[in-house]
Amino acid sequence: MGNRVVVILIALALAAGAAALYLLGGEGKSAPGASAFGKPLFPQLKAAEVARITISEPQSTLNLEKKDGRWTIAERGGFPADLDRVGELVVKVIELKTGQSEPISEKERARMQLGAPGKAEGAATLVSLKAQDGKVLAELLVGKKYFRSPPEGDATKAQGDGRFVMLPTDPANVIVVADPLRQVGSATANWIAKEGFAIENVKSLEVKLADGGYRLERASLDAPWTLDGQGGELDPARASAAISALGKLEPDDVAVSDADAGFEQGAQLGVTTFDGLEYRLKVGRLDQQRRAVRGVVEGVPARPAPPVPASEKAEDKVKREKALADAAKAFNDRIMREKALGPFTLLIAKARLDDLLKQRQDLLKQENKDAKK
Repeated sequence: MGNRVVVILIALALAAGAAALYLLGGEGKSAPGASAFGKPLFPQLKAAEVARITISEPQSTLNLEKKDGRWTIAERGGFPADLDRVGELVVKVIELKTGQSEPISEKERARMQLGAPGKAEGAATLVSLKAQDGKVLAELLVGKKYFRSPPEGDATKAQGDGRFVMLPTDPANVIVVADPLRQVGSATANWIAKEGFAIENVKSLEVKLADGGYRLERASLDAPWTLDGQGGELDPARASAAISALGKLEPDDVAVSDADAGFEQGAQLGVTTFDGLEYRLKVGRLDQQRRAVRGVVEGVPARPAPPVPASEKAEDKVKREKALADAAKAFNDRIMREKALGPFTLLIAKARLDDLLKQRQDLLKQENKDAKK
């Protein structure tokens, strides 16, 4: 590490300490002890041993569990969690170092949102990392963010320059870490894997609404779309928009149950692909912003390999075969993931479905009134 980097890190740590003293009202308090400054909070913690994570906020709790090598969300029936976010949180906790440590009274704890976990005002957020057998590997009480300078606007929405934290085993001391720990939060919408249905190579699309619908079809990937029924000329751009929407059915969250999904008054989508797959999707009417979606994927995926180029060189063959193998694996992994979505009700932003849930006349070219005049 270069000298300049070391100087910058020390400066950030000292700034964190100054902010801590100011927010704690600690004028005249002593500087951090040399024995604690810069030391890891959890020197024995290893990422490979973490198999469960619990984040308990005053009003809600999130439980992440590692099952069969995959992280899942217990509150959403085992729906896959965002692996990158989980990994980022674990790494952040491992890398936490003391930038400042000061004594704190019970009254000050509540003011810094480091009170005993629960629903009382000023309660801390408890982050607990456990092994597969339930053994606690690390626990951390997370409080307010701190700022080196007053933030503009709502401080709760600002990222912050660090965080006030506390070890449950040492409730008499507050610690300042130079990381805002933005991953800490129990909202499931922030933790679910955002990969939903990504339907491609569509052969036909049939949309059944309570009061109508339409059907699009094409003979090959290069052929134009045709619209069933009589009258009017299909607008290719509107047809393309409907098909494109099928490739981006990503969830904002996952419903706890289907009780209020509104599937009975919703829509049904049937999709076939040139890869030998059939999708059957139900779309409910949840609220003004989101719609409930459940889907079933059937069929054996089959994607023919492209023809071998003439006079292919040996090194080109190796590259081509590797590219084909990688593409085949990615394709099969995606289909397996989509089939695993069957038991879950995805909550998808209404805007992602607007181009799909249309009446037949909405896909037709509109008359140019100016031209008629």
